[in-house]
Amino acid sequence: MSGELETTNLLLGIMAVVSVLEALLVIGMGVGGFIAYRKVMALVEGIEARQVAPAMTRVNAILDDVREVSAKVKDETVRVDHVIHNTIGRIDDTADRVRSNVRMKTSRMVGFVRGVRVALEAFLHTRQAA
Repeated sequence: MSGELETTNLLLGIMAVVSVLEALLVIGMGVGGFIAYRKVMALVEGIEARQVAPAMTRVNAILDDVREVSAKVKDETVRVDHVIHNTIGRIDDTADRVRSNVRMKTSRMVGFVRGVRVALEAFLHTRQAA
């Protein structure tokens, strides 16, 4: 039975050494992963400071310009709309005045032409009757 225990103890010792080595390997991988993470984060921060921040500054400046231009366009659109409505109102007033002036001046002429026509019809009618 002691022969069996020696083999068992030897195998248990080997398993213990392998477990310790595995634990050291896992700890080493964790430390290596943490170091790699710090390097990657430093690289990302450097890229962000060199590339992304200036790009964002330019994008924000462009957006500010677009905001100013759109505000000016909106103001000008409102102004043009107001001017168009005023112009249309003045055109309507002018058309009404022209229409009433033409009617007033032509009504005399139309009355005169109608009177001449009635007189001619009456004259022709009385000549035919005689």
